[in-house]
Parts: sequence; C-alpha cells; structure tokens
Amino acid sequence: MADKEKDFCCMPGGSGFKVEAILSVDERGQMVLPKDMRERANVRAGDKFALVSWEKEGKVCCLSLIKVEELAGLVKDVLEPLVEEIMK
Repeated sequence: MADKEKDFCCMPGGSGFKVEAILSVDERGQMVLPKDMRERANVRAGDKFALVSWEKEGKVCCLSLIKVEELAGLVKDVLEPLVEEIMK
C-alpha cells in the first residue's frame, strides 16, 4: 500500500470503503445525494442521520452519515464488550 493510502484517516485496513459519488456544497451548505445512492441506501425524505467525523492532526478529514436507527446497534456493539470486560 502506498504511503499516501496508509495516511488516509478513514481507511482502517482499506476494506469496505469506496467513492460512491462526488458531491458539491451549495452556498447554503446543502448537498444532494444522488438518486441511485438514495435508493440503494433506502434514504427517504425525513430520515435522520448522525454525522460522524474523524480527525487527523487536528483537522476533520472524513465525514460519515449513519442512519439514526442503526446508531443504537452500533453503539451497543462497541460498548457491550467493553462493559462485559470491565465487569469481569
């Protein structure tokens, strides 16, 4: 793997990530998700997302959107093993 790829903060191990689209931000700070991606991700009007950021060297380098209904499961998957370890 090239050094540039190793330094990219959002690619731990490099698996599962791919560029789906290039988005532009308008003057109001809004972006449009392409229709095919909305359909594939089952994104509908009114859906809510958590915005997760990654920092590297003090700068935000990556942004990720997680559907709110998926967030609880992700947090549980991360925290549950930690709590179990503490309780041992």
